[in-house]
Amino acid sequence: MNTPTIIVLRGDETGEELLQESLRVIDPNVIRTPLNFQSYDLSLENRRETKNQVVHDAATAMMHAGLGLKAATITPGDPDDVGSPNALLRELLDAQVILRTGRRIPKVRPTAGVHSPISVVRMAVDGSYGAKEWREGEGLDEVAWVTQKISRRTSRIVAEFAFRHASKTGSKVFGGPKYTVSSVYEGMFKEEMDAAAKRHPDVRYEPQLIDATFALLLETTGEPLVIPTLNRDGDVMSDLVLKMFGTIAGAESLVLSFDENFNTRVAMAEAPHGTAPSLKGKNVANPTAMILAAASLLSYLPSEEAKRASRAIREATMEAIYDNIRTADIGGSSSTSEFTDEVIRRTAAKIEIWETM
Repeated sequence: MNTPTIIVLRGDETGEELLQESLRVIDPNVIRTPLNFQSYDLSLENRRETKNQVVHDAATAMMHAGLGLKAATITPGDPDDVGSPNALLRELLDAQVILRTGRRIPKVRPTAGVHSPISVVRMAVDGSYGAKEWREGEGLDEVAWVTQKISRRTSRIVAEFAFRHASKTGSKVFGGPKYTVSSVYEGMFKEEMDAAAKRHPDVRYEPQLIDATFALLLETTGEPLVIPTLNRDGDVMSDLVLKMFGTIAGAESLVLSFDENFNTRVAMAEAPHGTAPSLKGKNVANPTAMILAAASLLSYLPSEEAKRASRAIREATMEAIYDNIRTADIGGSSSTSEFTDEVIRRTAAKIEIWETM
């Protein structure tokens, strides 16, 4: 069997520092699973120097390897600059789904009523991202226009994945687009959600308009939820959901591409947060999201050893937090590297013990 390769996408500022911490955790010597790593420098400086060719090269490599681990990167504000590598990667990978799951963090108080995991299944492409925009007129008569699209194919994949994920996790599919206002555009996504519900009668389904979904989340009774969303809705929703569990740095983000049979073709994992420039070089940032991102990739490998390592890392991370080894953002005093060291120690111990048993 060939040794799996993870494509490593290096980033900027604290994003790059946390990426290096996650790579320490999935070192083959720690997890006892053979892995190869192939790196691409997606720092802002190198993207400018290569005119984004490095992003294209990284996407091609991921299409071949099937796995990617990405650091947070800077998106410049100038529209004439290199733009967002995230949006470009999703387009090049033909990604359809961004999956972010908020879950309880030990001894971190969540928003009242939140107990079980909440997964946001976000449309990865189209919508407001990549839309055509322009302005006409002058002064108070100036008008701004936008033209955006979604596709039937992507809508179907997002809806189908949401119901399959809900079935696997014992969750209810909850929420939906504002189809009452946009019956043609957002209504397409609602049609695919309803069709997926018929294909999966075992999954509980409670469609809601997106504004009602936000409001009702504040009254959740604690049941596990899967929320399928359009691209921009999901961007906003996932930040809210993760923060409801205490911190946006407490869960990984997965960008997924599927084949025609809804099987995962490419999985790229990253942290949902940005580069945190104010924390650069201080060794205080929370590496939890990047560590869990690395762990999530291992679960997509076919070997039992890789899946065992994925579970060991997840448990070690949460157990360390439970034992009050945590960074300052969640009430602790550990440095970034100290927390990672503890996760590595616990992961290695778990794997050693499991092997003896």
